Amino acid sequence: MKLTAHLPWRQRSEGAVPGVSSGGPLTQGRRALRRWFHSRLPRTDTLALTHRNVYILPTRPGWMLGLTLLLLLVASINYQLNLGYLLTFLLAGSAVVGMHICHGNLRGLSLHLTPPAPVHAGDAARLDIRLANTSRQARYGIALAVTDIGDDTAHLTWTDVPAQSGAEVHTAWQVTRRGWHDLPALSASTLFPLGTFRVWTVWRPASRLLAYPKAELHPPPLPAGEPQPGHAGASVVRSSGEFDGVRAYRRGDPLRSVVWKKAAQSFAAGRDDLVSRDASSSQRSLLWLDYATCGAPDPESRLSRLTAWVLQADRLDLVFGLRLPGREIPPDSGPSHRARCLEALALC
Repeated sequence: MKLTAHLPWRQRSEGAVPGVSSGGPLTQGRRALRRWFHSRLPRTDTLALTHRNVYILPTRPGWMLGLTLLLLLVASINYQLNLGYLLTFLLAGSAVVGMHICHGNLRGLSLHLTPPAPVHAGDAARLDIRLANTSRQARYGIALAVTDIGDDTAHLTWTDVPAQSGAEVHTAWQVTRRGWHDLPALSASTLFPLGTFRVWTVWRPASRLLAYPKAELHPPPLPAGEPQPGHAGASVVRSSGEFDGVRAYRRGDPLRSVVWKKAAQSFAAGRDDLVSRDASSSQRSLLWLDYATCGAPDPESRLSRLTAWVLQADRLDLVFGLRLPGREIPPDSGPSHRARCLEALALC
C-alpha cells in the first residue's frame, strides 16, 4: 500500500536532509564523510532494521522546540509560574514520547530490493523495494530515497506499512552511461509523529545494474543480408506460400502480404508500424549487424546505431547476427538473443 496523501509529519524539514551551497569546502567535507561512511557499510539486498543500524537526531524544528522549552523554563523559574512549569514539562514529555515513537516507527522493518532490470543509458532505472512489517503496529510516514554521494538533495517516496503486512515502494535512479553499475546507497527515514526527530538508516544494495547503450533516435534502414556460402544468387520461394523474411510496409503492398499478427501487437503497444512479407528476402541470406560497416563516425555512435538496429530487427522478428571487435554473436532471434546482443554492446 502506497499513500500519496500529504500528512503533517511528512513535511520535509530544512534539517531533515543536510545540505549547504554546492562547491564550498563544507559541502566537499560532508560528501567525503558520506563517501567514507558508505564504504564501511556491507552490501546486501535485504536489510533488517535494528537499534544497531537506525540513527536518530533532532530536526531543525526539534532544536527550535528545545530552545523554546529552555526559555519557558527560565521564565517560569524567574517569575515562579506554576502554569509555566506545567506547560514546559508537558511539552517536554510529549517530545520525549514522540522521540521513542519515532525511533520505533522505523526499527523492526525489513527492506528487500528486487534486482533491477537492464535499461538504456539516459533512462531512469526503476528500483522496487518491499517493506515488511511483522509487528502488530502499523508504521506511518516511511520515506525512501536514493542517496547520491554527488548530490545533497533527495527525492523522497512516502509510504505507510500496515501491521503484519508489507508495502511496495518504487523509486528511480538516473543512469548516464552504459555498462555495469553498482546501485547507489538508499536511505529510509521517518519524521512521525511530531516531526521534531528524524530517524533514518542507510542501505547499500548488493545488486548491480546493466545499462545498454542509448539507441539512435533515427537510424538508417537495416543493412542488406549477406548471402550464405553455397547459396549466392539463389532466390527460391517456398511452395507452401511461407516467406523467410519481412520488411517495412510500402504503399501498394497487397493486404494479404501484411503480417497482421505483428500489426496487432504494434497497435496494442501504441505504435503504427506495419510489416509485410518479403518474397525477395527468401533467398538464402543472413542479416549481419557489423560494427565495422555500420557507418557511424565514432565508437559510441556506432554502438548507439547497432543498438537501434538490434531493437528494430527484434521487433520485426528477423534472424540476425552481431559482429563486434573481438566478438561475433551467431545469427538467431528471440528475446534471449536480443538480450545477449544488447549486453555485448553494453560491455564492448
